[in-house]
Amino acid sequence: MNLSISTPALLFPAITLMMLAYTNRFLAIAMLIRNLRDRNRKNPNQKIVVGQILNLRKRLNMIRYMQVFGILSFFLTVVCMFLLFEEQEQYGNFFFVLSLLSLLVSLGISLVETQISTKALNLELSDMADD
Repeated sequence: MNLSISTPALLFPAITLMMLAYTNRFLAIAMLIRNLRDRNRKNPNQKIVVGQILNLRKRLNMIRYMQVFGILSFFLTVVCMFLLFEEQEQYGNFFFVLSLLSLLVSLGISLVETQISTKALNLELSDMADD
């Protein structure tokens, strides 16, 4: 496979935007956790709050792994470009494939986290429907 140095460079904007989206998810969850903590202090017997806290803990861990694999993808892309610059095409190709696999894992975790997030919103809606 003939890989030029500009090919892995195409991943830079995509990975950067993905990391921004992951950071926004993290900040939104942090705000939700703080709000739920306040809700739980006011009314500690609410079952819905306990369910939400468990859900948010799981999502927080998933976002951490999404970010780890996203950063790893970015790192591997830079290594790939360096190797291509040094005319080490075989190793550059190998690191490019690793970068793509890391990106794929990050996106897969993101997909699962989105599904869990939808369940969390449904918990909130069920709480409002009970009122």
